[in-house]
Amino acid sequence: MSESNPLAFLTENPVSAALQSLNASFRERRQALGLKNPGTVENVSREVLKDVFLNNHTFSGMRADLMKSFSMNPVFQISHAFTMGAQGLPPYTFAAVYGTDKTFMQASLDNDGQISGRFNYRWAPGLISKTNVQLAPSSAPGQSVFTTDLDYTGDDFSASIKGFNPSVLDGALTGIFIGSYLQAVTPNLSLGLESVWQRPAAMHGPETALSYVARYQSDDWVASLQLQGQGALQTTFYKRVAERVEVGVDCQLAFGGMTRGGAMMGGGRRDGSTTIGAKYDFRNSTFRAQVDSNGKLSCLLEKRVAPAVTLTFSGDMDHSKNAAKLGLGVSVEAAPEDLMEMQERAAAAGEAPNTPSMPF
Repeated sequence: MSESNPLAFLTENPVSAALQSLNASFRERRQALGLKNPGTVENVSREVLKDVFLNNHTFSGMRADLMKSFSMNPVFQISHAFTMGAQGLPPYTFAAVYGTDKTFMQASLDNDGQISGRFNYRWAPGLISKTNVQLAPSSAPGQSVFTTDLDYTGDDFSASIKGFNPSVLDGALTGIFIGSYLQAVTPNLSLGLESVWQRPAAMHGPETALSYVARYQSDDWVASLQLQGQGALQTTFYKRVAERVEVGVDCQLAFGGMTRGGAMMGGGRRDGSTTIGAKYDFRNSTFRAQVDSNGKLSCLLEKRVAPAVTLTFSGDMDHSKNAAKLGLGVSVEAAPEDLMEMQERAAAAGEAPNTPSMPF
C-alpha cells in the first residue's frame, strides 16, 4: 500500500473544498455574464486619440519613406526614412523589423548615431513582455532611455506593469513604475485604475499618484473618463456616424494646485481645452481634420496613388500663435515579385495576407 501524501490535508479538508466550490461557482457566474476583454488602460481612449485624431500622424517639412519587404511569414522588412525641414526628426533613419507569432523585434539607427531597439516576446497566449532601449550619442548625454513592460490579457480584464529607467546603482530604487488594471464589469462598462510610483534620484523621496478610468462601449459609440490624482480630468467620446465617417471629442480639464497646501491657499489655477476631430475614409485615401478650443486647426490627407505608393499631406495652423506648418510625404513599398503576386491574389480574393499575429 502506497503512503499518502503528507501535505494532502492542505487540499483535502472541508475548508479547502468549500473554497474550491465557491471559486468554481464564481467562475461560472462570471462566464455567464458574457464579458469580453476591455483592452488596456493605456488605450482606453484609442478610438479618439489614435484612430480619429491626427496627433500621431501630423508632421512638417518633407518626408520620404522607402520600405522593402523580404518575407511575410515571418515578417522581415527594412526601411529608409529621409526628412528635410521636419522638427524633431533626423535627416536619415534606417530601420529593420522582424516578427513571428511569438517574437517582434525592431531596430533603427539615424545619422546622429542614436540607436533604438524594441523586443517583444509572447510567453503565453495572454502574457507579453516588452523591452525598449534608446541609446543616445555622446553629443547628447543623459538622454538614453530603457523601459520594460509586462502585459497580461485575460478573458475579461487586462493588467500591466511598466518600468521607466529603473536602477539600483545609486543605493536605492529609482525610476518610474506604473501599474494598471482594467476590468469589464458589464458587457459595455469597464472600470480600472492606474498607479504611478516615481523617484528621480536617491536623494529625493518617492512620489505616488493614483488615477481612475472608466470606459463604456456601445454598438457605434464609445465614451471614456480618466481622473488623475494630480487633479486632471479627461473625457472622450467617439461616434461612428456612417460606414466611412468617424468623429471624436476630447475634453481635458486641469486643476492646478490640487494639493493640501493649494486648498488652504484658496485653490489653484484651472486650465481646460476641447478638441473635435473627424475621419473620413475614401476608396483609396483617408482624410482627418481636427480643431481645438485654442484656435489650432489641423488636417491630414493620405492618398494611395498606386498599389505601392502613398502620398501624405499635412497642414497645421495655430491662430493663437499666428503660425502655420505644412508637410508633404511620400511612401514607397517594394517587395520581391513572388511576394507581390501573393499579396495581389489575396487582395483579389478578398482575403487578408497570411501574416503572423505579432506580440505588439
